[in-house]
Amino acid sequence: MANRRVLNPKAGRALDHLKYEVASELGLDDDIQERGWENMTTREVGKIGGNMVRKMIRFAEAEMAKRSE
Repeated sequence: MANRRVLNPKAGRALDHLKYEVASELGLDDDIQERGWENMTTREVGKIGGNMVRKMIRFAEAEMAKRSE
C-alpha cells in the first residue's frame, strides 16, 4: 500500500478542505454524507483524488509563474 502521510503537517487541513471541495464540485458530497468515505466506490474516490491532483498542479504552476515574473 502507498504511503499516504502528509509531508507538511500544516497542509493537512487544506488537503481535507480540497478533498471536500472537489467532491462537492463532482456532485459526490451528498453520497459521502449518506454512505461515508469507507463505502464510496474506488471509481468515486479515484475521481476525487485525480481532480485534487489536477487542482494542485494548476496551483503549483500559478505559483511558479508568479515567482518567475
